[in-house]
Amino acid sequence: MPANTERQSSLVKMSAARSYPSELLPLLQLVLATLADIDFEHQSDIETVRNSSADEWLKKATIRTLEERHQQRRVSYIRQLERLQRQAHALAA
Repeated sequence: MPANTERQSSLVKMSAARSYPSELLPLLQLVLATLADIDFEHQSDIETVRNSSADEWLKKATIRTLEERHQQRRVSYIRQLERLQRQAHALAA
């Protein structure tokens, strides 16, 4: 990893550590990492479909299905993230 990217990553971690209570930070990081994994998998699936030799109508239908699945998979994690943010704000008050 380039030094500049490592430095930015370290700064983000330090900023997050100062902004959120230590008891919430591991769970917050886990939820964010899970969302990132879901998004990465979704983008990979979309690219696979786009690069396939299937008919265009089938690609479009498959992408619509993938978009719906992506949103459904994210919902519970987004809610959990919102709860964690509310808890963090309550603890900071």
